[in-house]
Amino acid sequence: MSKNRVENPHVQSVQEIGDRLGVDPAQGLDPSQARARLASDGPNRLRRQKEKSTLSILVHQFKGIIVWLLAVAAIMSFVLGDIAEGIAIAVVLLINGAIGFFTELRAARAMEALMQLAEVQTRVRRGGDVRKIDAHEIVPGDVVILEAGDVVTADLRLTEVSHVMVDESVLTGESVPVIKSTDPTALDASLGDRTSMAFKGTAITLGTGAGVVVATGMDTEIGQISDLAQTAQSDAAPLERRLDKLGHRLVWLTLSLAALTVVMGILRGHDAAGMVQTGVALAVAAVPEGLPVVATLSLAHGMWRMSQRNALIRRLSSVETLGATTVILTDKTGTLTENRMSAVRYLLAEADVKVESDGDARRFVHQGNTVDPANDDRLAWAIRIGALCNNADLGDGTKHHHSGDPMEVALLSLAQKVGFGRSGLPEGNAKVHQHAFDPDSKMMATVHRAAEGYLVAVKGAPEAVIDVCQQILTADGTRDMDDRARQDCKDRGAAAAGEGLRLLALAMKHVDSQDAAPYEGLTLVGLVCLLDPVRADVPDAIAAGRKAGVRVVMMTGDHANTAETIAREAGLGRGDLTVVEGRELAGLDADRISEQERARVLAADVFARVAPDTKLKLVSLYQKSGHIVAMTGDGVNDAPALKKADIGIAMGQLGTQVAQEAAHMVLQDDAFATIIAAMRQGRVIFDNIRKFVVYLMSCNVSEVLVVGIAVGAGLPTPLLPLQILFLNLVTDVFPAFALGLGRGDENIMQKPPRDPAQEIVNRPRWVLIGILGAAITVATLAAFVLALYWLGLESGAAITVAFLTLALAQLWNVFNVRDPGAGVFRNEVTRNVYVWGAIVLCLGLIGLALWVPWLARLLGLPDPGWDGLALAVGASLVPLFLGQCWHIIAGPDWLSRHDKAHGG
Repeated sequence: MSKNRVENPHVQSVQEIGDRLGVDPAQGLDPSQARARLASDGPNRLRRQKEKSTLSILVHQFKGIIVWLLAVAAIMSFVLGDIAEGIAIAVVLLINGAIGFFTELRAARAMEALMQLAEVQTRVRRGGDVRKIDAHEIVPGDVVILEAGDVVTADLRLTEVSHVMVDESVLTGESVPVIKSTDPTALDASLGDRTSMAFKGTAITLGTGAGVVVATGMDTEIGQISDLAQTAQSDAAPLERRLDKLGHRLVWLTLSLAALTVVMGILRGHDAAGMVQTGVALAVAAVPEGLPVVATLSLAHGMWRMSQRNALIRRLSSVETLGATTVILTDKTGTLTENRMSAVRYLLAEADVKVESDGDARRFVHQGNTVDPANDDRLAWAIRIGALCNNADLGDGTKHHHSGDPMEVALLSLAQKVGFGRSGLPEGNAKVHQHAFDPDSKMMATVHRAAEGYLVAVKGAPEAVIDVCQQILTADGTRDMDDRARQDCKDRGAAAAGEGLRLLALAMKHVDSQDAAPYEGLTLVGLVCLLDPVRADVPDAIAAGRKAGVRVVMMTGDHANTAETIAREAGLGRGDLTVVEGRELAGLDADRISEQERARVLAADVFARVAPDTKLKLVSLYQKSGHIVAMTGDGVNDAPALKKADIGIAMGQLGTQVAQEAAHMVLQDDAFATIIAAMRQGRVIFDNIRKFVVYLMSCNVSEVLVVGIAVGAGLPTPLLPLQILFLNLVTDVFPAFALGLGRGDENIMQKPPRDPAQEIVNRPRWVLIGILGAAITVATLAAFVLALYWLGLESGAAITVAFLTLALAQLWNVFNVRDPGAGVFRNEVTRNVYVWGAIVLCLGLIGLALWVPWLARLLGLPDPGWDGLALAVGASLVPLFLGQCWHIIAGPDWLSRHDKAHGG
């Protein structure tokens, strides 16, 4: 922490701040002082997260226990002299590592490109002179000059303000600019209520001023949030945890089978060295060498599919995590809403007129009837006053080029869309004078030339404007305002404010002189209600999430009324919304919370006025309550929670750098609907992973049983280690990968999310693996025995029959992993064109293994003759028949029934 950082500057006077930092705000620091402080305090920069090095991305690909098991198998093969076998396993490891490495490297570099930011310059007062310097050269004690349009580059204690308003949405989540003053505030004031401060990263929307720098770099409020984000612990992805658990089981299964077979063989009198080699063969057979490759390829393909939908995934395993999500905790401003104000209602005399949007078009509706401003003076003047009493600039018309106060931008934009913008006003309405917004009077006024004299246009806080109005504009002209009419207007405004709407009162008068007092004898035109509108795609996306059994909960720093209004428009919750404010969560501890309090918090639909550290605690609470949490946000205040969540999702267009760095996924189109599309892809990937794991494991179980039972029965070994490797790396991988490319069940988003505790291979799937593996084993051993004793083939030719039976049976086995409820001939596997392509490819590779002389010699596959080939083909179809019979006998819902009964 900098030695010049000031603690609680918002409670200290300007004089106390100057004395503490040794600076006269009228003169600024001496240049030599500034240089010394830059040397002692360091540059005014946020600490960037360390970019992933190429080496760290590469090392990450070799952390799984299955990968380690394969590495041990390769080493053992080399030790025992099986060079070809060792090389084959090593090649698998390299292929798997390369796929994951290049996919994640590309995502990491895409993120780094997204983070490139231009250097910002700031005006400071040093030695009595105002000069421009690079923002990173600012030091505590510098006096920074502010004006509308500036981005604040350090934390400032304001010393001068002239109608200053600051957009702090990036820090607090509040979408309306905050009026600033130089008066100290209370010690316990929240960030959004510290009106004597301007914080790094916020934007000046109105006025001019100056402030003394009280914190720079990581000592600023935004820096502390950034540090919280960087130190927040991100848990391992659910898929990584499940694969790791499966890997541990495989380790013990492999070692147990290998040891048992070796011991049994030696006890039956077999040669010890030969039995050790057989044990290695069994170990190779038990480990699905293709699993890491297929899982990585499947996730990489899902990552690519998501990138086509504008979702940039930073880590492969995050692809599947989306599919496991049970709750989405979402920020409000810039995520559910457009982060821009919009006029939604006009409260006129005797009429409430709603503003409806249809793209860029605007429609005005009163009691179900369309109102044309050209035929209603009240509405026409309300729109016109909003455009006249206005300092906003729409630039080229796109929202990225708007400048000025967000509410003024909204009023001018609406006027422009309905033909009442500045370009549509008579030339005689040119502005000749302005009375700037005054925080004390809470009003501003502009004076314009009129056909006769001058027009004074006024807008401001409803109570302030209503109190100085003498008349009100009605459908029949103007009439005097009495106390009753005045109170009625205030009551209508208060009711709208209670809905979370922001209000401005609009008034006018005609005068003879441009110097006339602006706030006397006014005619009230009406009140305009504004709101940061919900993104058009959000309600449908939330409804789709609800159908999928995923709950969406809002977390915002904004006020409760505003948050509740947005939540209702977005379609959150069911019926009455439950809103919990940040002050009710003081001292929240996920480890010590009572069950009653846990239930109350988890039942909330909206969390309002929550600080960044509270968001972090809420994410932790949901996770410790068994949820897989997705967190969406765009502001700096969202970054810690984004990092902690199982899947953090940041906005790519309007999101802050800190939020994007903390996230696991970035929405390049900022569309909430993209999350639902990505979630569907995540669910499909998990289902596909389950299918190919069951497929691969059943194939490997059959290989283990074939070798183990033959050795135990005193038969010759029916498969050689290199043949097993060929099956595992060639004929198994391609069908498994094809299963990983499946498009999934069309109704997958109509189902609830799976239990977060659900394993990839649960009890019923182990049963299925055992049944399918046993069927393949019976067919292979039967063919081997018949080849030896019925056809009278030599041992080598009989091994070829066993190899061919096993290879073909494993190919046909891909059709046995269909969903039990699907048809025998028409299902998600038979509709998958990649499966048919994989089968054709594998048949070709098997043919090469049999009839290319050097390859046949390498694998030990002598020609078995036509009788042997016919026996192998016929026997290979038996497991397919038995597998389909099992699905029919067990029933269409036997897997899903077990999933519900056993939580996975």
